[in-house]
Amino acid sequence: MRGKGAAGLACLLLAAGPLTGCRGPADAPVGSARPTSSATSGYGAEFLAVGECSSSGTSGVTEVPCTGERAAAKVVARYDGAADDGPLCPATTDFVLHIGGRRATGEAGDGAIPQGYACMRNLAPPHPGDPGAGGGPRTVPGDCVYSSGAGQVRETACAGSGRRKPQYRITKAVARRADCPPSTVLYVQLGGRQPVGCARRL
Repeated sequence: MRGKGAAGLACLLLAAGPLTGCRGPADAPVGSARPTSSATSGYGAEFLAVGECSSSGTSGVTEVPCTGERAAAKVVARYDGAADDGPLCPATTDFVLHIGGRRATGEAGDGAIPQGYACMRNLAPPHPGDPGAGGGPRTVPGDCVYSSGAGQVRETACAGSGRRKPQYRITKAVARRADCPPSTVLYVQLGGRQPVGCARRL
């Protein structure tokens, strides 16, 4: 259950030209979630509400007690609707789960699970969403990228532990390119209220 990783989310190399590329919470969401018994979780009024925990796995993830041995990640934000159209997940989100869009059966009978998405944070390391770690569904200040050809860059671990060595580090998020520091050689679209990532060469 990981986000974009070194080979995932691509951002356009933007030394010049329009801002396009990295987008918010769900360019590379991983996994889907289902309730353990019915449309409601049994652990709260809403399936995978904020503060609740999920099991591990890349599909068929279930809600489990956070104190249980199967608990792998906690919901840090939860939104209704499609992730492509919704709010961005918090910056240090490790991965995103799609929720709903189908019916569930169980002891409580049939029930519709509303479409939504949960922004997840692993209960224990690794945390690919941390700045510089090389993963997660968002690109944020502190992350590093490398040129992947055709005017694109991709995220990789700043420590050089990924398959590709970092070439640029995003030092700041700003509202406009003009707000970037003089050392900026690359602009990366981050989304949100400060959509421009100012990157310097390593």
